[in-house]
Amino acid sequence: YEALSPNFRKTIIERMKETVPFWKLLGMEVVDVKKGWALVRLPFSEKLTQPDGVAHGGSIFASADTAVAMALLGLIGRDETMLTVEMKINYIKAVKEGEILAEARIVHRGSRTAIGEVDVRNGKGEMISKCLATYMILSKNK
Repeated sequence: YEALSPNFRKTIIERMKETVPFWKLLGMEVVDVKKGWALVRLPFSEKLTQPDGVAHGGSIFASADTAVAMALLGLIGRDETMLTVEMKINYIKAVKEGEILAEARIVHRGSRTAIGEVDVRNGKGEMISKCLATYMILSKNK
């Protein structure tokens, strides 16, 4: 995967976790990002759990969705924006501690849509979910 410009990469990694309220709420952060690839980290905490004490599926979904968006960010123009139109996730293993790591790859970037796939793992490297997302690419001027 091709590297982003150093300033753009730094901005994504440092500023997104501070400027996106939802990320701050969850504690999510970008570990690394390139054109068409990203790794997002979500530390496990009690605020992410469902009644049985394991990470709620929505928190895992959010990390996967965010990873796809970050991977796509380097593949769209400054005059474009994106949004999720569909996402499928298969949950494989529960998370009770450690961290959630979502690694996204853009497998298709068309003129109006993009498809990303995500492997979500725990801190031990065990697969906890597999995702496939479709994004719509829109002009900011319309």
